[in-house]
Amino acid sequence: MRMPLVMLVVLVVVSRGGLVPQAAAQEPRSTVREVANITGTVERIDRFTRLLTLRMEQNVTQTVSVAPDIKLFDQLKTGDRVNVRVVEEVIVALRPGQKPSVPTDTTAAAQAATPPGDTQVQQQLKAVVTVERIDPRMQTVIYVTGDNRRVIRQVADPRLLEGLKPGDVIEITYTRQRAIEVQRR
Repeated sequence: MRMPLVMLVVLVVVSRGGLVPQAAAQEPRSTVREVANITGTVERIDRFTRLLTLRMEQNVTQTVSVAPDIKLFDQLKTGDRVNVRVVEEVIVALRPGQKPSVPTDTTAAAQAATPPGDTQVQQQLKAVVTVERIDPRMQTVIYVTGDNRRVIRQVADPRLLEGLKPGDVIEITYTRQRAIEVQRR
C-alpha cells in the first residue's frame, strides 16, 4: 500500500516530536555547596593574587583563590598541611534540540557579571551534554560530551537529577568561587 506524501510527512513530523505538545519547559535547577574535602600540602603561595596551590593525593595539584578576610593565608608557608572549604554552584538546565558541546571556560564573562563586593568567581565552565544513565540511589549521572567522552559524576544534591532521563540534553554550568575557610591540619 502506497502512503500519500502528505500523510508520510505528517507521520514523520509527529514521530519526531513535532505537532505534539512538549512537556512544559523545566526551570533550571541549581545547588550551592561548600566543598570541605580539599585537603593538601601547600606547594606555592602567591601573596599578591592570593592564590594557594595545594598538592593533594595522587600527586594532583589544585589552585584556589583565598578571600582577603581569611587571615590565616598570610601565615601559611610552603609545606603546611591545610583543609580548604570552597563554595561551588552547579546549575542544570534542559536544552532540548541543542547540540552537545565540550566544556567551555566562561570564567571571564562570569567575573565581569559579578557585582562588586560579591564572592569572586574563580572558575566557570559550561557544557551541553546528553544524559546516558542516571542512578538516583548512588546519586550519579553518566553523560556524553560533544567530543563523545563518556563522563560519570556523583551529584551532591539529588534534586539536580529530578525529572532527568536518558536521552535528555542538558546544559551544566559549574562555578567555583573563592575559598571561604582555610585551616591548618
